[in-house]
Amino acid sequence: MPAARILIDGPSELVFDYAIPEGMDAVTGCRVKIPLRDRSSTGTILELSEQIPTDFALREITKLIDPEPLITPKLMELGKWIANYYNAPMEQVMRSLLPEAVRQESHSEKTRKVVCIDQKPDDESLEKLSKRAPRQHLILALLDAAGGRMAMTDLGGGSVTGSIKSLAKNGYVKVEEEAVRRDPDEGEEFLEDKPLTLNSEQAVAMESVLQQINTPEKPMLLHGVTGSGKTEIYLQAAQRCIDQGKSVLVLLPEISLTPQTVQRFKSRFAAIQDQVAVLHSHLSQGERFDEWHRIRSGKARVVIGARSAVFAPLTDVGIIIVDEEHENSYKQETSPRYHGRDIAVLRGHLEKCAVLLGSATPSLESYQNTQSGKYKLLNLTERADSQSMPIIRVIDMRVEGRKHKGAPNILSDPLRGHMEKKLAEGEQIILFLNRRGFARSLQCGSCGHVCECRHCALPLTYHRSEERLICHICGHQSITPKKCPECGDPSIRFQGYGTEQVEGILKKVFPQARMARIDADSMRRKNALRDTLRAFHQRKIDIIIGTQMIAKGLHFPNVTLVGVLNADLGLHVPDFRAGERTFQLLTQVAGRAGRGELEGEVIVQTYTPHSPSIQYARHHDFPGYADQELEFREQFGYPPYTHCAVLGTRSTHERRAEFTLQNLHKRLAVELPTGIKLGEPLPSPLTKAHGQFRFQMMLLGSSARMLSLHVQNILKQTPAPEDVTVVFDMDAMGF
Repeated sequence: MPAARILIDGPSELVFDYAIPEGMDAVTGCRVKIPLRDRSSTGTILELSEQIPTDFALREITKLIDPEPLITPKLMELGKWIANYYNAPMEQVMRSLLPEAVRQESHSEKTRKVVCIDQKPDDESLEKLSKRAPRQHLILALLDAAGGRMAMTDLGGGSVTGSIKSLAKNGYVKVEEEAVRRDPDEGEEFLEDKPLTLNSEQAVAMESVLQQINTPEKPMLLHGVTGSGKTEIYLQAAQRCIDQGKSVLVLLPEISLTPQTVQRFKSRFAAIQDQVAVLHSHLSQGERFDEWHRIRSGKARVVIGARSAVFAPLTDVGIIIVDEEHENSYKQETSPRYHGRDIAVLRGHLEKCAVLLGSATPSLESYQNTQSGKYKLLNLTERADSQSMPIIRVIDMRVEGRKHKGAPNILSDPLRGHMEKKLAEGEQIILFLNRRGFARSLQCGSCGHVCECRHCALPLTYHRSEERLICHICGHQSITPKKCPECGDPSIRFQGYGTEQVEGILKKVFPQARMARIDADSMRRKNALRDTLRAFHQRKIDIIIGTQMIAKGLHFPNVTLVGVLNADLGLHVPDFRAGERTFQLLTQVAGRAGRGELEGEVIVQTYTPHSPSIQYARHHDFPGYADQELEFREQFGYPPYTHCAVLGTRSTHERRAEFTLQNLHKRLAVELPTGIKLGEPLPSPLTKAHGQFRFQMMLLGSSARMLSLHVQNILKQTPAPEDVTVVFDMDAMGF
């Protein structure tokens, strides 16, 4: 009897064998109902076998939930690779392949009742109805005017139920069920947009992309300065795939980029905009259910989404586009800890389709792959509109601090002066600060006490709008004390500043300016981000203050000034990628200026003006920065010349977490394969989070497979205590 190995839905990774009943057409990837002890459960078929040898009779699958497999064979192969490479349970991988809205039976398609004319009455019958049952007569008239079909709710809902039943009894109408799509962009209008004429550099790059679409050979890295027209190449490449009957997958790092990208794609493909689907975490469960099934059924051939959209159930993929490929947000922070960009490249290999990575500041991993010949490099060195790159001025805040002793050092004199000028000329401004809230911390001037989170080793951030101290790690909140909790001194004061405080100051300095703040606090309402960006594009807002949500990918032609209020926030952290991230962020933020007919300016405020990251960004010199940074990485054996993994432990018991990691370190050191370097077990930079103490060690290896396999073997042989969690992060991006 044929049997199936089935992964049971649930928090635990339970895999059991079940017999397939005779006549049941079950294949890999199908969803099934199965008996589990004394209850019924659901699961997904992982693999089939003609006969699995057992010492007892297998229980049979109860029924097929979906006769067609929800997971294609290629996606199943991709999932197994992720489970093996990133050392993740297959159940957790399956949660990524099949979103909750699809797995849970409580979610289904939305339907509505529709009334249709079945047999139109003759004139004599209509005359009788108008006198005997005027409501029935009115319903028939409305249906006739609407083409013979209307939704029950449009006819009056429950108030007309009796009349419709009478009409149906006489054979005049019939009631049908109709599926209703929950459209994330309902109410939005997309005006048709024609393809733009490519400049010489774009045309050369486009030719290479089209060649790869026809005969895929290797992934491509499109390195184009900000405003160089990378999106136009994406659009024209997508059009070519659609013309060939293929599908397109577009990945974005941030939800903040989704509204503009969706608008561009739906405007370009206005004739088939119902074939464009969106997948990201801000969708409701119903919207996600509908979008996923539209993709699976083939109704949607263009998918735009964030990291998890890499698992969209598309078939016959023509091209996978990864915009802003350098972004850390492509890395999943919970198991399975996959990197969306890397999985996109692997999926492209499995699907035998073109893969196009795009960025103005490519990751050094991708850039090095072009140097070694693994990827093909495409360059766009000039802006598409022939505008010059914005002028970047670096302001030494140490000098500014000496000018204004004792005053909050938030707006330098040059930045304030330029803002006054731009506002007077009717131009728009973006101010960037990668810290939300009002003040970074609350500190006593007498004893030095800092109000910290009781669950995390982190100061609480003050939010004036809520009058609360909030932890940005675990979300813990507490009331703001009027005096120091330690010594009772009432002179306790705020330290540092965030976007909320900057907004308050700007309202005092520029009372006539219209401004908005874009951060995780102000954009909680659904569609708030889309509405704010639209208002800014329509010039209803003069100044936007925001975090990294506004740092990349956005196109506003009237923005002529960008101010970076503190360029040092991410520069001095214990991470070998800190300089690279600062360079990328500054370059991306600067690229928001001067994207129209007017020239742009950027003012960068910093306390470390001579940092290579800031100086290379000032000159828009990515190759120069990459060359010196790669030389440093090669000397110290860091990625991209090796693979980096982090093995960590966490527990509410500090000593147990530390001892578990030390024990793992000793076992890993025994018979350590050649080419793997083992770091020392140390407290994590964030020593406590969510009430758990954290320890970690870094591993570097020339072979990712060898490194991952060695760690997995040791973890299998070394069970951790029940109250200790062991985390293995392959190709780690954060420490």
